[in-house]
Amino acid sequence: MTLAPLSSLPDADWLSMRLELWPDCPREEHLAEMAGFLREPGRCAQFIVRAPDGRGLGFAEASVRQDCVNGTVSSPVGYLEGLFVKAEARGQGVARMLVDAVSRWAMAHGCVELASDTQPENLVSQAVHRRLGFVETERAVFYSRPLEPKNTA
Repeated sequence: MTLAPLSSLPDADWLSMRLELWPDCPREEHLAEMAGFLREPGRCAQFIVRAPDGRGLGFAEASVRQDCVNGTVSSPVGYLEGLFVKAEARGQGVARMLVDAVSRWAMAHGCVELASDTQPENLVSQAVHRRLGFVETERAVFYSRPLEPKNTA
């Protein structure tokens, strides 16, 4: 297996894995986000692990966040924005290779912490995070309320 930065489009493996990780996001939106990440190499990084035959096995996307990141005590903070490993490659160290690459990149950008998040119901992702050395810092439930203008007449 080989690890490499993702630095250009199109990359069919990167796109197909993003579509698998975030299936509710339209293809065009994925492509726009990917292009945006590539335009900001000082703030964003993307890595892919490939099999010896060149097939993509997993990818990670990361950023440097300057804002307040829940559960951290420093700034800037490296943030693991996305991590995906194809089912057939799980348990082979792909996620660790990707997170180690993100960690090195974040440290090179002045970060002393790496943060991440996942959905409360995603127990597999939570277990992977723990195996990769992440410690759960908090849980939150977010709320939203639509605002309607009051009739002042």
